[in-house]
Amino acid sequence: MRTIKQQHRALSAPIADLVTYRALPTQSVEHLDPFLFLNHHGPQVYPPHNNGLPFGPHPHRGFETVTFILDGDIMHQDTGGHQSIIGPGGIQWMTAGRGLIHAEISSPDFKRTGGPLEILQLWVNLPAKDKMVEPRYTGLQEPEIPVVTQDEGRVTIHAVSGNWAGTAGAVQPLADIQLATIDFLAGGKLALSIPKEHTIFFYTIRGRVLVNGVETEARHLVEFNYDGNDLHIEAPSDAVVLLGHALPFQEPIVAYGPFVMNTEQEIRQAYQDYQAGTFGSWEA
Repeated sequence: MRTIKQQHRALSAPIADLVTYRALPTQSVEHLDPFLFLNHHGPQVYPPHNNGLPFGPHPHRGFETVTFILDGDIMHQDTGGHQSIIGPGGIQWMTAGRGLIHAEISSPDFKRTGGPLEILQLWVNLPAKDKMVEPRYTGLQEPEIPVVTQDEGRVTIHAVSGNWAGTAGAVQPLADIQLATIDFLAGGKLALSIPKEHTIFFYTIRGRVLVNGVETEARHLVEFNYDGNDLHIEAPSDAVVLLGHALPFQEPIVAYGPFVMNTEQEIRQAYQDYQAGTFGSWEA
């Protein structure tokens, strides 16, 4: 079985009135190649007539954002011409590639009525060969994401990308990134085989679980060694886990603000291109 190197507690990092916990990067872990960043927003309840999410127009280049809407909604718009409103259980997968501007805010309905909100945003790196690809976006509602049930219905895998128990995920990304959210009912067990060369991304969203015999709980990121293929998860109570794995790119990572490239020169070029308007012009 894979052994655990370390557990990392997500740190409180509120953004305006949005409850936020930063799981990656923190002082104890910079990245888990190719996984770069994870913010856990909420859970919280917004009152009626609220301002919604605070993520107005901003640029990105060189990586992908994967957003999991557990509660509430997100209204997306970008300079590639994509627009959507994704509700609970849905996901957004945006490939920033060579660059675009996007906004992630709450829908007018949510701002009017309020309600529960919980969202995760994960940044996944792009390999050097794909950093300047044409941007693209996929927004999917919960029914569009394949579901795999295990352990007599006590485990439900929401297959976001890659392949899970023979079921293809909803998104087939440029790199072989496997991602799923997994719901456990109390007593649920799941055994997976993951190539030992792969980086495992394991974040407990709700509840607590035992992974390869070690207990972890909500808002903790588990970092594994590269020494085994087997992953055994058991939930003593109801729980939700974000699980991913991928072969590390083993390329230089230079991140500055909203850009993630391989060299400092590429970062400077990204800022120059953005200021020159090559990421497109924003129209609200």
